[in-house]
Amino acid sequence: MSKPYVYITRNVPAESLEPLRDVAEVEMWPHKETPVPREVLLEKAKTSDALFTMLSDKIDAEVLDSAENLKVVANLAVGFDNIDVPHATEKKIAVCNTPEVLTDTTADLTFALLMATARRLPEAVDYVKNGEWQNWAPLLMAGHDVHHKTIGIVGMGRIGQTVAKRATGFDMNILYHNRSRKTEAENELGASYVSFDELIETSDFVVCMAPATNDTEDLFTYEVFEKMKSSAIFINASRGSVVVENDLEKALANKEIAAAGLDVFRHEPIGADHPLLKHSNVVALPHIGSASVETRKEMTALVSRNIRNVLEGNSPEAIVNEEVL
Repeated sequence: MSKPYVYITRNVPAESLEPLRDVAEVEMWPHKETPVPREVLLEKAKTSDALFTMLSDKIDAEVLDSAENLKVVANLAVGFDNIDVPHATEKKIAVCNTPEVLTDTTADLTFALLMATARRLPEAVDYVKNGEWQNWAPLLMAGHDVHHKTIGIVGMGRIGQTVAKRATGFDMNILYHNRSRKTEAENELGASYVSFDELIETSDFVVCMAPATNDTEDLFTYEVFEKMKSSAIFINASRGSVVVENDLEKALANKEIAAAGLDVFRHEPIGADHPLLKHSNVVALPHIGSASVETRKEMTALVSRNIRNVLEGNSPEAIVNEEVL
C-alpha cells in the first residue's frame, strides 16, 4: 500500500520534516525565495492527501474541490484567513495552524518595531551610513520616549498579552480593547479594559494585534487616526486588512499622528513605490513577526506533527475546525 502524498508549498527546513517522511511521501516546492505558482498548486492538490501551506497561499474552493483525496490543510501561521475554512469543513478537511509556538517571537518583533519607530532607529542608521553625521546637536534624531507612556493594545489575545508583558518592563500604562475582557491580563499585568474610542484618544502608542475578521476589516480609518494624539504612534503587527492604507497615508501627511510602524500590509509584498514608504516616519517591515530561526523550525515541526496526526487518524495538536473530527 502506497504512502499518502504531502505537498509543501514553500521550501522549509528539511530537518523538521523527518517525522512526516516516516509516514508519507513528501514533495516540496524547491525554490526558497519564490512562492509556488497557482497552476502548480492546483495540479499538486489534485493528488495530495495533505497540503502544507503558507499564509500567502490562497486555498479557496477551487483548490479544495480539485483535491479529491485531501484530508488536511496545515498552515505555517497562526492566521488562516487564506483558507476557505467553511468549505473545507463542508468537505470534512481538517484545517490546522500553529498557535502558541510563535507568541513570544512575534511579541518581541512587535515591541522592537514600536521602539524602532519611536526612537527613529532606521532613520538614524541611514543617517550614519549616508555620511550625514557631521556633528552633534541637542535634538539630533530625537524621537519619543517609550518608558512611562501609555500603550493601547487592540486585540488582547495571546500575542497581545505578551506584548503587554513586554510593556511592563518599561513601566508603561497598559490599556486594551478586546471583544471580551481578559481578567488575567488585568490581574497579572495591571492592564485596564477601555472602550475603543478611549484607547484611541488617550494612548501614546496604539498597537493593533487584532485578527482579520469582518468586524476588524477597515477598522483604522482617517476618522480614527484623527482622534489620536498628534504625538501618537500607530503600530500594526496583525493583519493589513485592519487598516485603510490611504487613510493612514493621509493622516501621516496631515500630521494627525507622529509615526507608524508596520509589519503587515493589505496586499503583500508591497513595492518600493508604495505611498506609505515616502514618509520618513514610517518603519516598514516585510511581515517578519515570527521570523526567527528557532521559531520557524518549531512552527515547521508543529505543522508536520499536525499533518501526521490527521493522516494517522489522530487529533492534531492545533485545529481550526474541530467539528470535522
